[in-house]
Amino acid sequence: MTNESKQPVNGSLKQDHFKVKPKVHQSLQPASPQDEDFEKPASDDNNSYIHGRGAQFNTKNRFLKDEKTREHIEAVDDWSDENIPTSYLEQQSKTIVNKVESKDVGMSYSMNPYAGCEHGCIYCYARNVHEYWGYSAGLDFERKIIIKKNAPQLLRKFLMHPKWDATPIMLSGNTDCYQPAEQQYRLTRGLLEVCNEFNQPVGILTKNSWILKDKDVLQEMGKKKIVSAMVSITSFNEDLRRVMEPRTTTAKQKLKVINELSSAGVRMGIMMGPMIPGLNEHEMQRIMKAAADNGATFTAYTFIRLNGAIKFLFHDWLYKNFPDRADKVWHLIEQSHDGKVNDTRWGVRMRGEGNIAQMVAQQYKKYGKLYNMNAEEWSLDRSQFRVPGSQGKLF
Repeated sequence: MTNESKQPVNGSLKQDHFKVKPKVHQSLQPASPQDEDFEKPASDDNNSYIHGRGAQFNTKNRFLKDEKTREHIEAVDDWSDENIPTSYLEQQSKTIVNKVESKDVGMSYSMNPYAGCEHGCIYCYARNVHEYWGYSAGLDFERKIIIKKNAPQLLRKFLMHPKWDATPIMLSGNTDCYQPAEQQYRLTRGLLEVCNEFNQPVGILTKNSWILKDKDVLQEMGKKKIVSAMVSITSFNEDLRRVMEPRTTTAKQKLKVINELSSAGVRMGIMMGPMIPGLNEHEMQRIMKAAADNGATFTAYTFIRLNGAIKFLFHDWLYKNFPDRADKVWHLIEQSHDGKVNDTRWGVRMRGEGNIAQMVAQQYKKYGKLYNMNAEEWSLDRSQFRVPGSQGKLF
């Protein structure tokens, strides 16, 4: 079949450093017999699409005055963004635990052993943070990974502060602590071992099955009720996952993680985020049921929002991969954020508003109750915290 993309409405996409224009794709084929209306992303004639990456170019870093960028990505003939290998940039950091000021993200403190993330999720809000390091939120975010080599030592020093009260800390509050770099550096393992030694409560959010390598320490922590983990599942459609979050593990593997760790005594949950109207919001029931069947007992979700540079990266990605539905998806996102694709209002930005967002919220409530999710009263145990070699504290 032949399919050509429509021109998007660019009125809300004005920015002073480049314009967004969709590509025209032809020869689209159904992705699989099981999902006839799902289209495979078509390649340009010059094979310019960088497979295995979410972003296809580098957006401008708003903090840098002198920078080379692609101002018109549809009209540059002498610029090549090759799929260069990921580079690991090792550093000695000054801090590892960060206080979270956001009121609607469900955590007070977070720690991230890596900055940037090779998983390449096109919608990731952490992309914008990479600009603070002097890089782009686009391809740089996926292929320039900052390694905080002294993360476990910094955590140990932090936990020894006499006024620390064992408030739970979130691993992967920003980037995934089990991204591919963990296979080489094992910093997340080191952080968990420190938490286990101090009985420091910790939560984990990941999209990678590498977490199973730490099953032994997680099982110990699970017995003490000082750990809980969430696996992020956005879709069971592998064609969608491959282009939307290209270097994450499959949904089948994610269910295996939930099953294996819950059987080992670790409290497991799922994060369904983001829900994107026209792409994956219809999968919420299926995801919740499969997770419950594999031992998950709690859930959370977010609704798509495109803040900062992510707006331009996602728009480019959407029209390149789904030209047949791009206009519809884009406008549904706008309808869910008061005519914009991003909303900064506390309490609204993570859930959206309007008919589509309300429908997603109703599904979440209905199926959560149906599959007995979030039914138990459970919290991480802070009472066991102790600095090694000293008496324990009472809370």
